[in-house]
Amino acid sequence: MKNLNKIILADCFDFIKDTDNCVVDLAIIDPPYFLKKANWDTFDDNETFFAFTFEWIDALIPKLKDGSSIYIFNTPYNSAFILSHLVTRGLFFQNWLTWDKRDGFSYTKRKFIPNQETILFFSKGQPKTFNADEVRVEYDSIERIAHARRKGILKKDGLRWFPNEKGKLCGDVWHIASERHKNKVNGRTTFMGHATPKPLEMIERIVKASSEKGDVVFDCFVGSGTTAIACKKLNRNFLCADNCKDFVELANRRLLLIEGETTTKSLMIQRNIFIEDKTEEKIKKYA
Repeated sequence: MKNLNKIILADCFDFIKDTDNCVVDLAIIDPPYFLKKANWDTFDDNETFFAFTFEWIDALIPKLKDGSSIYIFNTPYNSAFILSHLVTRGLFFQNWLTWDKRDGFSYTKRKFIPNQETILFFSKGQPKTFNADEVRVEYDSIERIAHARRKGILKKDGLRWFPNEKGKLCGDVWHIASERHKNKVNGRTTFMGHATPKPLEMIERIVKASSEKGDVVFDCFVGSGTTAIACKKLNRNFLCADNCKDFVELANRRLLLIEGETTTKSLMIQRNIFIEDKTEEKIKKYA
């Protein structure tokens, strides 16, 4: 398969066109939001933005296998329009996921402070894969669960319930701190090489839930490379591209860190600072 397990420099439309039909098991798409974070996130108006968004969606659908899944990130407002478009294209709605970023600071007093992003989870037909047990999360009540592990909790039918060792089933609100928040230094945000990197643990959750080892994961707005890194760590194949040369170089350097092909004189990728005399283990934490 062309471009398999590579992060290449390509326009999203060219990359999608160059991908064979019916080869993608999972698409993870973090496209522009039209928040004017950078040139790549800037459009003339809403009409232009949605025309662009719907065009890449329509081009991508034939590349998806029957039973495949697609996750699309965006703002709640934009996601309302994207959801409607996906439904008209015959895709199956699965979840409206809310990412609670544990981030954001706003002086607005005219409305509630926006601390979330939306992830739309759709499938092409009924999804062939959803590994619920692979993405369990910690139980909320530590003391109650500790007691239940010892003696169980008596149910109405007289049987005792014991908690799952992997945790509770994952809900549709994800409490995961943003990279912007996690990488603050002395309370201040730092430049991480990309304006909107997504947390690796969140992308890994999506990959674990909606793909199997050896499946093909697609991302045509790969940015700093998090999708490719998650796939590499979890033994999935990937097709990844971005139209920004700097992002592609950053993503490939991060991927090399995961593959263990770096020296001790390496880039601290997330903050674009050189570091000296670090062990490989310490270097990898920045990937």
